[in-house]
Amino acid sequence: MLTSRSGGQLIVDALQVHGVDTIFGVPGESYLPVLDALHDSPIRFIINRQEGGSAFMAEAYGKLTGKPGICFVTRGPGATNASIGVHTAHQDSTAMILFIGQVGNDFVEREAFQEIDYRRMYGPMAKWVAQIDRADRIPEYIAHAFQVATSGRPGPVVLALPEDCLSAVASVADTKHYRAVQACASKQQLQQVRELLSQAKRPFVLLGGGGWSPEACQQMTAFAERNHLPLGCAFRFQDLIDNKHPNYVGDVGIGINPKLAQRIKDADVVLAIGPRLGEMTTSGYTIFEAPVPKQTLIHVHSDALELGRVFQAQMMINSGMQEFARELFEMETLDSSAWRHQVTEARAELLAWQNEPTIFAQEQAPLNLWQVVQDIKQQCPADTIITNGAGNYATWAHRYFPYGGWRTQLAPTSGAMGYSVPSAVAAKITAPERTVIAFAGDGEYMMNGQELATAVQYRAGVIIIVFNNGMYGTIRMHQEKEFPTRVSGTELHNPDFAALARAYGGSGEAVETTADFAPALARALAYTREHQLPALIELRYDGNLITPGASLQTLRQQAQAAGK
Repeated sequence: MLTSRSGGQLIVDALQVHGVDTIFGVPGESYLPVLDALHDSPIRFIINRQEGGSAFMAEAYGKLTGKPGICFVTRGPGATNASIGVHTAHQDSTAMILFIGQVGNDFVEREAFQEIDYRRMYGPMAKWVAQIDRADRIPEYIAHAFQVATSGRPGPVVLALPEDCLSAVASVADTKHYRAVQACASKQQLQQVRELLSQAKRPFVLLGGGGWSPEACQQMTAFAERNHLPLGCAFRFQDLIDNKHPNYVGDVGIGINPKLAQRIKDADVVLAIGPRLGEMTTSGYTIFEAPVPKQTLIHVHSDALELGRVFQAQMMINSGMQEFARELFEMETLDSSAWRHQVTEARAELLAWQNEPTIFAQEQAPLNLWQVVQDIKQQCPADTIITNGAGNYATWAHRYFPYGGWRTQLAPTSGAMGYSVPSAVAAKITAPERTVIAFAGDGEYMMNGQELATAVQYRAGVIIIVFNNGMYGTIRMHQEKEFPTRVSGTELHNPDFAALARAYGGSGEAVETTADFAPALARALAYTREHQLPALIELRYDGNLITPGASLQTLRQQAQAAGK
């Protein structure tokens, strides 16, 4: 039915048609008609403190729900700040739509106040960038945006909204709810996959990328279990499989278990379902040789353009994750007698890799970060969501925490600092019944820690654990490897993080010894449950303990011995 509505109202109505319940954003005068329309809408508008936090929250929402995360920002500086979330959605294959207020069409191409050409700005990192110049085409553009963001390889879409378009009135009908479209493997391809696996002696299955669902993950787990196949997960996609499952053998990313890396190198058939097989997952393109891997590589991806981009796999299959998982689940059971013993061996290697690192005994550190993770495991439910951004501190979660399956991990494959706090807040707002813990380095926290105010405002009882070692740890680690003793640009002078959390209206305490952490965590859990407010625990520890396997002192000595 045709109804006369403003452009702002048309946008809000279109979002409702496509099932949007939450928007993250920072307000701007460039899209006031949208804010006005939201006043009478059931859609929640979560007010953020910085557009980077908004975009991260929208991306995390997209990961967590499988629906496009929605973000609204104003033009120019707002759009520039939000770009970090779009880049993350791009590299993480997350459905997301960013709406940007824009100068009116009467001011376009004059370098008006805060004017940017968003097609040029966002072109390399979004699936589609467009500007809606006519109010009567708003439903069409938004329907297409949802379609593009969710079909094939999920990813971000950017729509610019000129001011005059939002205030204009048009009579136009609503569209239908979007329906994502995915490719599917042919019967011939599935038969070939079965034949290659049947001939294998050392098969390996690697999962990753976007577009999964809880059912698809369960189907993949059942397929691996039935056929005694070892399962690994690509960099920061560890939650596709319950890490306690006997077929899960480790994460394939930064700091990979050397025995797992060798196992994949020695595999004769690798079935890679979903991952792009980028730098982090392939250890700098060394686990698989480019362009032609030594292993028989079966690469399944939802984007046909990604197949053959780096690796010339023996089989390249364009298929959605859910579609392919269903086909494998229904596949007749394979004869696994040639390799079934390898799952037990690989699982034992993983468990040995997760034992307490000897560095704590060698260094006699007052605060044992391995034990911190053990305490979290003991006190928190299996479906706890762990978030992190970029930094060496994340290793303690990636290596030692057993992610409980579907969407228990929110982390940027883009390596973006500042992700941990906003993604945790978004997760708690989206799933208030679940325990959410953010792992944040001190530098990481300072990027978007102001979103703690958002958590207080919306009573999101997240727990934030700040790993305070007084430095940009990852950069310092590389610095000591390449330029030992020449510390430059990596030292940090930090605030009292615990006091800062209390100033925001949450709980905050500092921990300096191993014995003090477990009681502090218990208090934080009780506080968040009772008050629905955030709790922060600051871990103050010696920055010399930079990784589970090496100290800064050791790295410095090794570099000096090598003549650097």
